[in-house]
Amino acid sequence: MDIVRKLLPVFLFAWCCVFVINKNGVEASHRIIERLQNVKALEVKDAHRTKFHFQPPQHWINDPNGPMYFNGVYHLFYQYNPKGSVWGNIVWAHSVSKDLINWEALEPAIYPSKPFDMNGCWSGSATILPGNKPVILYTGLDPEKRQVQNYAIPKDDTDPYLREWIKPDNNPLVVPSPEMNVSQFRDPTTAWWYNGHWRMAVGGKRGQRGMAYLYRSMDFKFWVKSKHPLHSAENTGMWECPDFFPLYKNGNKQGADTSRVGPDVKHAFKVSLDETRYEYYTLGMYKPEDDSYKVDPRMLDSRDGLRYDYGNFYASKTFFDPVKGRRILWGWANESDSADEDTEKGWAGIQAIPRQIWLSPDGKQVLQWPIQEVETLRGQKIDITNQLLEKGKPFEVRSITAAQADVEVTFTIPSVDKAEEYDPTWRDAETACAAKRSNVPGGVGPFGLLTLASQNLEEFTPVFFRIIKIKEQKYKVLMCSDAKFSTLKPFDEKQYRPSFAGLVDVDIAADKKISLRTLIDHSAVESFGAGGRTCILSRVYPTLAVNDAAHLFLFNNGTEPITVQTLTAWSMNAPKAMNQGEK
Repeated sequence: MDIVRKLLPVFLFAWCCVFVINKNGVEASHRIIERLQNVKALEVKDAHRTKFHFQPPQHWINDPNGPMYFNGVYHLFYQYNPKGSVWGNIVWAHSVSKDLINWEALEPAIYPSKPFDMNGCWSGSATILPGNKPVILYTGLDPEKRQVQNYAIPKDDTDPYLREWIKPDNNPLVVPSPEMNVSQFRDPTTAWWYNGHWRMAVGGKRGQRGMAYLYRSMDFKFWVKSKHPLHSAENTGMWECPDFFPLYKNGNKQGADTSRVGPDVKHAFKVSLDETRYEYYTLGMYKPEDDSYKVDPRMLDSRDGLRYDYGNFYASKTFFDPVKGRRILWGWANESDSADEDTEKGWAGIQAIPRQIWLSPDGKQVLQWPIQEVETLRGQKIDITNQLLEKGKPFEVRSITAAQADVEVTFTIPSVDKAEEYDPTWRDAETACAAKRSNVPGGVGPFGLLTLASQNLEEFTPVFFRIIKIKEQKYKVLMCSDAKFSTLKPFDEKQYRPSFAGLVDVDIAADKKISLRTLIDHSAVESFGAGGRTCILSRVYPTLAVNDAAHLFLFNNGTEPITVQTLTAWSMNAPKAMNQGEK
């Protein structure tokens, strides 16, 4: 059998990435642990709390719901348990910001209070209607435990903070039709407008076929189900948190309004797979005349498809920022310890750093990068140039706070001739990285960063590259973030220390260099390879490498010397306000 085919279709096209079937450490967003739902934290433990990633003072959070910009204020709604550190008692928590960095917590926007949501207020989206009128679409659980789609509107839309929301009595707007699974019908998208009608998609499942049911409305009150879904794919299971939006072509970083259609845009369709706890997306052409979405040729439309992030990242949502003309992506990163340990800590989950998202110049994938505002938190700076990394000789990056840092580095590679041959026992990128960890010597790599490391490297979280030769004159770049050595805590069945991995779409044989940016925030290691072509967010819990005892190293364990062309690293300050006042 051809060696390329053995490594999955991802190696057939550089822009196709990997699927991994085993869990990724993100607990199911609807996992119910009755005995812990109302266990209030007596003490919040700070050793692993992030400082510049969004997080409430205590308790459980998950999906970011309907982020939006309104009258000078950014709004983030998110699923939140006000009574405990596991999923349960879910409300729509509400926080506001002027800069996406400093956050103020308000009273919850939505909580169970009506027959159509008495058993739960689950995820949804926000839409700005003509006349600058915001509206929330969300999933409620009615008395029969059916998942129904509801809406809420501000009590006073002259209040830029939109502190109070009301649920009109004509809810629910949409109920599942008789042939649909009433427990697999949730998470309405931001609505879009074309030719006299609003559209929205709702996630679902028919058998094992993932579905994005399509609905239309002229007035946003009376909705009619389309005869065909916006999109579906076999053997993908329940589609949670669908997202559908346009991106300008030709690498234009400018964001497009959600209702934008035309030859200058391509559409992205994203779903969160309930069965795998991973997300995947496709790119394609949307024809609003018949509401058809056709995936680009050769793009995988399955569990093997492209992913925003190859790490601990789920239930993401984008929104259009009209002020800065960009589309922003937000995702949720849950704890990867046991529920009991999360409860003991007093908190569970963070939101990833907001990312600007745009279409790559070749139109084959999206690119992502931390929003520019993150740079306002940069403090003490260090620069390193032309530093040679020899095999087995880690180089420490000093003079910054290694537990709370922003690191940008470009590595140069003199030759790929010593790249390792592809091993046919690797079924995907994650198994390759699990077999070839950062401490396993190679040819060209592994090389990269040792983050959240103890002084003597008893524990560390590596983010690294390894060049693999798959056939004559064909090379792939493996990017890994490995939690196996992240803590000295004894390993048991309750813990999950994954080797997250993806492929990076670059011509490394021609370029001879590759960049890496990593945001380090105590228990979060969020990395962007090759300008945001491959992203990996990991949650780790070191025992030694905490606060001032954390260190940062550059390393190379390959026989080919690697040069750090440039490295710039900053200590990161905490925002002046991080979501205090949570109710």
